[in-house]
Amino acid sequence: MMKAILVSKCGGPEVLEWRDHEVGNPGPGEVRIRHEAVGLNFIDVYYRTGLYPAPNGLPLVPGNEGAGIVTAVGEGVTLFKEGDRIAYAGPIGAYTSERVIAADRIVKVPEGIELDVAAGMMLKGMTAEYLLRRTYAIQPGDKILYHAAAGGVGLIVGQWAKALGATVIGTVGSEEKAKLAQANGYDHVINYRTEDFVERVRQITDGKGVDVVYDSVGKDTFPGSLDCLRPRGLWTSFGQSSGPIEPFNIGILSQKGSLFATRPTLFSYIASRADLEASANALFNVVSRGVVKIGINQRYPLAEAARAHADLEARKTTGTTVLMP
Repeated sequence: MMKAILVSKCGGPEVLEWRDHEVGNPGPGEVRIRHEAVGLNFIDVYYRTGLYPAPNGLPLVPGNEGAGIVTAVGEGVTLFKEGDRIAYAGPIGAYTSERVIAADRIVKVPEGIELDVAAGMMLKGMTAEYLLRRTYAIQPGDKILYHAAAGGVGLIVGQWAKALGATVIGTVGSEEKAKLAQANGYDHVINYRTEDFVERVRQITDGKGVDVVYDSVGKDTFPGSLDCLRPRGLWTSFGQSSGPIEPFNIGILSQKGSLFATRPTLFSYIASRADLEASANALFNVVSRGVVKIGINQRYPLAEAARAHADLEARKTTGTTVLMP
């Protein structure tokens, strides 16, 4: 019998229970994998609290990101074989020592990238990829603002956007996190606890504003994010770690400069096999070349996922965190 973290009712970190969990054999088009590591992401909190409904109801095995070894393949699977090193971002169900997953949702991990690193970078790294290369395709000279710059996606965005030639501005909540962001590509870092981020962005850009704001914070940064944009700039709201944004009149976008707004999700950007492979390969490329370095700043036993969630929500973590089965 395998072990897994299960959620039988929505709530705080205490609802994460380490329990026996049956893992069956792979069916047609599926593989069974043994996890080497599992990534921790804020979307896991959304599912745990019920902000995002569990896809198949409760009980729920959380987790959208992991890496490991293929231990069995189902009928019709030709892209993978036993022993392959793989990683994935989605579908949900990663908080377990082993799992069965659709073969078309996993990718092979290149030699030279460790599996614990892969486990912690797939969801965050492919999020950075679609934000920087597809939601708003960064060009040399662009100015961007990224909230939560010392977080897992933020540290990848800082390095990658800098390599693309952007001026990279980030917000953080402490001096320690400011130093971390500065070491990962950010040209300007704003401590929102001691500075008005809207005013500072205007100073940095000589009053012109940035081309795009990437905002995963939500309630606490709205509508300030809009005030940081140049006319016809793009507000990209892709998360809500501080709480959901209240409904607003779309007319505010015209009032603040004919702004564009989008609410993307990674899973829309990697829905097809071709898009998944392209996104993963772009990520593997920048990591393999050293353009983006993935530092695992925290490790927790998977059995202590509740402690990891509590630290994540208390903003005690930085960068990438992995859970070890």
